[in-house]
Amino acid sequence: MVERPDPGSIPEAPGSYQFLDENSQVLYVGKAKNLRHRVNSYFGKKSHIAPRTIQMLNEATHVEWIQVSNELESLLLEFNLIKQHRPRFNIDLKDDKSYPYLSISLDKEWPRAAVVRERKRKGSRYFGPYAQAGAIRDTLDLLIRSFPVRTCSDSKLREHQRNGKPCLLFHIEKCCGPCVNEVTKDEYMTIVNDLMRVVGGDTKEIQSRLGTQMSEASSNLEYEVAARFRDQLKSVRQVAAKQQIVGNEEEQFDVVVFSGDELQVAVQVFYVRHGKVVGRKGSIMDRVEEMSSAELLNEIISSHYRNELTYGIPRNILVEELPAEAELLCRWLSSEKNGKVQFRVPERGGKKELLRTVSLNAEEEFLRHRMKRASDHNSRSKALNELQLALDLPNAPLRIECFDMSHLQGTDYVGSMVVLEDGIPNPSAYRRFKIKDVHGNDDYAAMEEVLTRRLKSFLKEEDTPVEERSSKFAYPPQLLLVDGGRGQLGVAVRVVEELGLKERIPVAALAKRLEEVFLPDHDQSVLLPRTSESLYLLQRIRDESHRFAIEYHRKLRSKRMTGSVLDGIPGFGAERRKRLIKELGSVKAIQIASKEDLRSISWLPNAVANSLYEKIHTQVNR
Repeated sequence: MVERPDPGSIPEAPGSYQFLDENSQVLYVGKAKNLRHRVNSYFGKKSHIAPRTIQMLNEATHVEWIQVSNELESLLLEFNLIKQHRPRFNIDLKDDKSYPYLSISLDKEWPRAAVVRERKRKGSRYFGPYAQAGAIRDTLDLLIRSFPVRTCSDSKLREHQRNGKPCLLFHIEKCCGPCVNEVTKDEYMTIVNDLMRVVGGDTKEIQSRLGTQMSEASSNLEYEVAARFRDQLKSVRQVAAKQQIVGNEEEQFDVVVFSGDELQVAVQVFYVRHGKVVGRKGSIMDRVEEMSSAELLNEIISSHYRNELTYGIPRNILVEELPAEAELLCRWLSSEKNGKVQFRVPERGGKKELLRTVSLNAEEEFLRHRMKRASDHNSRSKALNELQLALDLPNAPLRIECFDMSHLQGTDYVGSMVVLEDGIPNPSAYRRFKIKDVHGNDDYAAMEEVLTRRLKSFLKEEDTPVEERSSKFAYPPQLLLVDGGRGQLGVAVRVVEELGLKERIPVAALAKRLEEVFLPDHDQSVLLPRTSESLYLLQRIRDESHRFAIEYHRKLRSKRMTGSVLDGIPGFGAERRKRLIKELGSVKAIQIASKEDLRSISWLPNAVANSLYEKIHTQVNR
């Protein structure tokens, strides 16, 4: 547990403080107007400290701080340190579900509109999130009738550019045909910008322009053109009608509300642009420390807007009460926006009603989450506590790593590492290993190679300056589990001993036959109760590691088998190989296809089809 620093050594000045563990990994980052008062507050009576904070203090070994000149600098420093280290115990907003977004790939020569689940690409602009995928798909289908932006994939676009023929969407007027130069770049970008303005809620100018164009075409007796403008105007009005109107056309604001208990809160943010609700976002946030609702709102606002990129920062943020550091947050948000930002607490009228609606959304979302957590959180805590007692561990194993091997008669040998953190799978921490030094069927040697590579990587990270570390293998497991019996356990024990980690990393093995747990220096295996949460947790991570290993093995085997037949053919690269397998169904189907069948595929050049056929049948005849 972290020891209290000498109070006289801590400056009475603004700054940021960081709690670190024995591996110098940052566990928590905070900010303070007065570092001495804030840091000392962590070392009072434990009865006055939140349980999660006590857990953080137990894992921490020391505390550091950085002094700055003012509060705004301490806020910005805190943001940067959280972004750099991603501390486990800091408050962070986690999306409560996967929402769909409308993506416009502005970094492409011909931007594409698509409905996606994640915001990954830096060059794309995203609209949403939307409550239902069907709703945004219907809206997009309605919009592209008026603003015919391409929705096809990049590979499909390139295919039609090569063929010089547009696809069906062009013929039914749902695409303006950039693939065959039916539209200039400037005309296309005008269409894209109009679509983005409509989705963003700014429809007044576009409706006015379409109405004028319709009238002019009608006056010139161009009735077909006028009908097209009429249909476009109708589509824009339909989209605008779907957006809830909550203010005048000049208003831009967000509504931020939360509801929860002493452990977690559900956060709801509604985005209003040009007087219309254009999106919403729901998140779940852990409450790390005991704090008032105003202090918690301060953390919510900070976390949300340092990550929010979709709609930017509005002029006004509506809340039920002012955050604890409202003036400081306004200064920061205003500097980020390059314009004035303020918090408002509506007292009456439509905005008060909207605030109440968002608050009801937050309450309902938290009730759903609490029902799920009641069965989830308690069982996870119980399982970890049971494991600590049954396996005689020094602490509840908050990070468990499980290792498994997979191969087929010694070929395509792979290993997997699956991670549970706080009893929950963390796929981003999973790792897979391609066996390098083992030839033939030898699970023990393969397991030794994988464990040695993993733990040596940890030791290397530990010897690296903190600011230069990656997060790949930075944390040691609090329980290292191997799939197998005493033999696999012996390998794991030997590796941790040779690397000097015996006292730091507990080791166990789980045998599938009787679900026995084998421990070092124990003659008898441990049999966990058949209905216990701890056994279920071990079974789950063991099965997950087995699945992950097999998945990687099959991928390598498929790649090797496919490559052995289809590699080395001029003009037949990875993309064409993948596409041909998908089109014909399998490698076997390609092997039995006639030369005429291969030549009949429109996108496959005849020379490549001939070379492919010759190589396949040359190999078959050998």
